[in-house]
Amino acid sequence: MSSPKNSLIDPSLKPAEVRAIAAEAFVYGFPIVDNYRILHSYFVDRQNPDYKAPWNQLNNVGRVFTPEDKAIQTPNSDTPYSQLGADLRAEPLVLSVPEVDEGRYYSLQFIDLYTFNFDYVGSRATGNGAGDYLLVGPGWQGDTPAGIRKVIRSETEIAFVFYRTQLLNPGDIENVRKIQAGYKVRTLSEYLGQPAPAAVPATDFASPLSPEEQRSSPDFFHVLNFALTFCPTHPSETDLRARFAKIGIRPGQAFDFSTLSPELQQAVQDGIADGWKAFEAHKRDNVDTGKLSSADGFGTREFLRNNYMNRMASAVLGIYGNSKEEAIYPAYFVDSAGEALDGRARYALKLEADKLPPVNAFWSLTVYQLPESLLYANELDRYLINSPMLPGLKRDADGGITLLLQNEAPEADSQSNWLPVPAGPFWTTLRLYWPKAEALDGRWTQPPLKRL
Repeated sequence: MSSPKNSLIDPSLKPAEVRAIAAEAFVYGFPIVDNYRILHSYFVDRQNPDYKAPWNQLNNVGRVFTPEDKAIQTPNSDTPYSQLGADLRAEPLVLSVPEVDEGRYYSLQFIDLYTFNFDYVGSRATGNGAGDYLLVGPGWQGDTPAGIRKVIRSETEIAFVFYRTQLLNPGDIENVRKIQAGYKVRTLSEYLGQPAPAAVPATDFASPLSPEEQRSSPDFFHVLNFALTFCPTHPSETDLRARFAKIGIRPGQAFDFSTLSPELQQAVQDGIADGWKAFEAHKRDNVDTGKLSSADGFGTREFLRNNYMNRMASAVLGIYGNSKEEAIYPAYFVDSAGEALDGRARYALKLEADKLPPVNAFWSLTVYQLPESLLYANELDRYLINSPMLPGLKRDADGGITLLLQNEAPEADSQSNWLPVPAGPFWTTLRLYWPKAEALDGRWTQPPLKRL
């Protein structure tokens, strides 16, 4: 049965208005759609090489990420991951963590479908002691069971819990695996020894777009409409959602681009392009210049205050980044002269002996090749240099450390400090896990990356 032309879109709207709303909805929706793409590959699509486990079952990865891991842009390679896709529609989940040895960092990052970091468990947030935590969906109104240390509430019906367990050195991997084996996930009924509630009806999950398709395909809005079915309207967004509805962006509605007139089709596609142009301008003017950093782009809804461009930029440049209290990511997209990084040149990062990145846990420097923002495969299988490696790094005469970022190997006596980069465009970022106050209040600033 064919739909009438333009039935999606409020007939009172002019194409220019459709274009403006589409651009606004694209910026708003990009983190949701990209997050859904990853969650689908991890917890729905069993044929996907990145598939981890069914919903509500924990998957442990007893290794660090490599260039073969392609679902998430800008992964770290310091902390073996565990992943939990939480479907909270039927009942809450109880997440149990074991006691973790002092001196080892670990964290559970709770991320809703919007990509808000709505809570944490781990070394910084709750300490390294064992405990049981109750993760509930937006509609849950039950009593807190005995033995639960904290109730953690998700704004959306599906959520992602991202576990990080620090690897101290390559020989430490078995210790990490033992800790991972102690992470437990149970439904609340299982935890209480009670009958399970009725299961939710089987869900026909919409097919996600590829990262390339997300750049231009109008099917973006079809996926967004599906993902929004898990996202009750927040009171602060009532007017925004009503405006989106004027162009057919409504939870659960099919967004059939083919039913639109050529003029409105063009308006929708121009709106998507405008969203990307706005992102590029934001990156150029605010991110590349250092006016804004990861500390401004990741956190709770209350922290981000509905700044949708900051949220989009964070998803594009490093989805699932931590809130600033947990980690910050001082990035290098350009060198100290303002030139884009390219492996046809050579670079040096000087870490002064008394100005190492100030952390309670650890720091690292990781390289990502462009345009994919994935780890760079190299002859050393070295994707980062981090603070646990300090004893093996060459010191300068003044006690500082100079890290060398280049494509070809340096002199033999400097190879301990070599971080290989691709022969073309790349970027690199520091990671400061559990940063100290001076890293957050501006007393410490990232050192310049100089072209040699």
